[in-house]
Amino acid sequence: MKILHVFKTFLPETKGGVEQFILQLAHGMQDKGVVSDVFCLSSEGDSEFFFKGLRVYACRRDLNLSSTGFSISAFRRLKDIVDNYDLIHYHFPWPFMDLLHLYVGRPRCVVTYHSDIIKQVALYKLYRPLMGRFLDTVQFIVSTSPQYAKSSLVLKEWAHKVEIVPIGLDYNTYPLASFDRLSYWRSAVGEGFFLFVGALRYYKGLNYLLKAAEDSGLSIVIAGSGPLERTLRSEIRNKMLSNVSMVGSVSEEDKVCLMQLCRAVVFPSHLRSEAFGISLLEGAMYGKPLVCCDIDTGTTFVNRNSYTGIVVPPGDFIALRRAMVSLCDDDFARKMGAGARARFLEFFQSAKMIDGYLDIYRRCFL
Repeated sequence: MKILHVFKTFLPETKGGVEQFILQLAHGMQDKGVVSDVFCLSSEGDSEFFFKGLRVYACRRDLNLSSTGFSISAFRRLKDIVDNYDLIHYHFPWPFMDLLHLYVGRPRCVVTYHSDIIKQVALYKLYRPLMGRFLDTVQFIVSTSPQYAKSSLVLKEWAHKVEIVPIGLDYNTYPLASFDRLSYWRSAVGEGFFLFVGALRYYKGLNYLLKAAEDSGLSIVIAGSGPLERTLRSEIRNKMLSNVSMVGSVSEEDKVCLMQLCRAVVFPSHLRSEAFGISLLEGAMYGKPLVCCDIDTGTTFVNRNSYTGIVVPPGDFIALRRAMVSLCDDDFARKMGAGARARFLEFFQSAKMIDGYLDIYRRCFL
């Protein structure tokens, strides 16, 4: 079976959660005899290359409007290659993708519904009819958590097509942390800090994390890059938050080092644009206690309050600070970390995700 994944961006140009998910899914499918390639847009122009064993078709991004990339060449490029694949796997949201789908008219297709459209309220009203046509024509719509399937108005409307397959990770695909890199990071940021890993975007709640850091003495490390990087660095400097370190985008090995050295993973996303939170899942995989907000999405499917960590109200920096302070108790932190690891092993291993998607792929041919 040959699968073509379609999403607005891909590695190595961007390093978001959806890109990581596609990579994990594609690699896991290899042992099942499934070949996976990727179709995306790029600022580098039209190209074709291999990334970690995946063939990537990248089309020039001609325009970017409200987080939606557009490409003139993508229509012909996708039309030229689509017959080489048995099934198309779309990754929502990307409104331009809906146009591509309707243009190529491929009947066998599934979509993973990663997130509702939250910020672009006015544009969403215009896009709604196109989205409806797109979702009407796909065979299955996959939600990454029961919480999102229940709380999304869109998924409720198309509930007859919805399947739930939680995101899973394969520990063996992550690099081992070398002694030299561990020593480097131990010297740079120490140990026992609270770690955030992710894109620095508006819905990540990082302004609340910085407020929680004020007058707390809590050591916090922020790893990642994105649109808010300059703003966050300025706020840290102006408020003299010497307990907060921003280390920029990090490699996979360096991320593993930080995961091993941290006390807990903190994930303050306060809007439903955060549908799951792969770095939360990575923290659980490494046996770290978790802190997140209750936004009625997959974040609280990963993090169960008082079992794997602490869940706080969104945008409540006082509760966020209180949660982190409570995890400074070593015994409590160890207990929550053990719960996070146990929950990861029970629900979020890659093999379960692979089996779930493989079943859906096969049902597309019935």
